[in-house]
Amino acid sequence: MSESTIPFIYKLFFLYIEPISALAGAYYAAFQPQNYLNDLSLPGGKLEPSPLTTQSKMVLLQLANLYLLFTLNEHLVLSSTNSLKTWRRLLFGLLVADFGHLISMAPLGIDVFWRVWDWNAMVWGSVGFVYAGASMRMSFLAGLGLPAKETPVAVKSKAE
Repeated sequence: MSESTIPFIYKLFFLYIEPISALAGAYYAAFQPQNYLNDLSLPGGKLEPSPLTTQSKMVLLQLANLYLLFTLNEHLVLSSTNSLKTWRRLLFGLLVADFGHLISMAPLGIDVFWRVWDWNAMVWGSVGFVYAGASMRMSFLAGLGLPAKETPVAVKSKAE
């Protein structure tokens, strides 16, 4: 396949922008765990800062590890191929994870999904950026901007 099989906008987002963003999440969860948890709320929210338990620290380190896995899988697998089949399969799996990530924000209440003016940086990352990633994945999976499927040469010659 040619280098141009995957449009530039998809390569830019899935190979660089999103993996770097996931690395930022990994850093924040691993090295700023209290801030990570404190920022997962809307103004006037129900969550109050509390000291982290050992189990909470472990969970945040596991989350950071998963963000790192997300980064490596997305960048290394997708940068190694122009196979639309591989890209579709990986992006479908990440789309399922997008919905799971959004569901994980539900304890903040329905407002977290639409009160954009109240979002802090963490909520922008956990909701807004997930909306962007899911939209990009759905666009890719729908074939938006991708080359039309070519008719095999053998079929063309029989039809002519």
